[in-house]
Amino acid sequence: MARRENPEINAGSMADIAFLLLIFFLVTTTMNVDSGVSKKLSEKPPEDYVPPIIKEKNIFEVNINRDNDLLVEGDRMDIKDLKDAAIAFIDNGGGDGKIEDGVATGPCTYCKGEKSISSSDHPNKAIISVQSDRGTEYGVYLKVQNELIKAYSELRNRLSKERYGIPFPELEESYKDDRANESLKKKVDDIKTSYPEIISDAEPTSN
Repeated sequence: MARRENPEINAGSMADIAFLLLIFFLVTTTMNVDSGVSKKLSEKPPEDYVPPIIKEKNIFEVNINRDNDLLVEGDRMDIKDLKDAAIAFIDNGGGDGKIEDGVATGPCTYCKGEKSISSSDHPNKAIISVQSDRGTEYGVYLKVQNELIKAYSELRNRLSKERYGIPFPELEESYKDDRANESLKKKVDDIKTSYPEIISDAEPTSN
């Protein structure tokens, strides 16, 4: 009786197919990227650094508790009202600015605020302090940061239109397209210096 041979499967090309499938999934698979807030961290101060004394009226306190409630200067506030409150604080212009490079910046001549003696002296002295809780939802924290950045954007945009006739985003885009243009650089720096974005993040609480 003749011996029957077992049929064999030709698996020679299986490795190639697996490799092609691997390449296919690597190319077509999308990865979720977490959203976040772009911030430039300050450099570590020298050991002998003495922090300046800051008047309480020049600090705008924003707190988010573990229940995601927003408290501004100790009072509850809806997030939708935060931008306008921040603008009123930054743009108050109630006193003199700080001395920069040995030159006193004097009172804010471009501010349109109420010049209240109980609010910030000058945009270059106005500090927004944000403190959250370890239980605060990340989405709420981002919304708060977003409203504060909107406040600075609106003020810069207004000043750019007044001084140079174009919105600030367009001014920045023009400079990005022509980095060698010193005139554009001065204009961008002028607007940023007039309304410096000073947002401080305090250590989160754990109450």
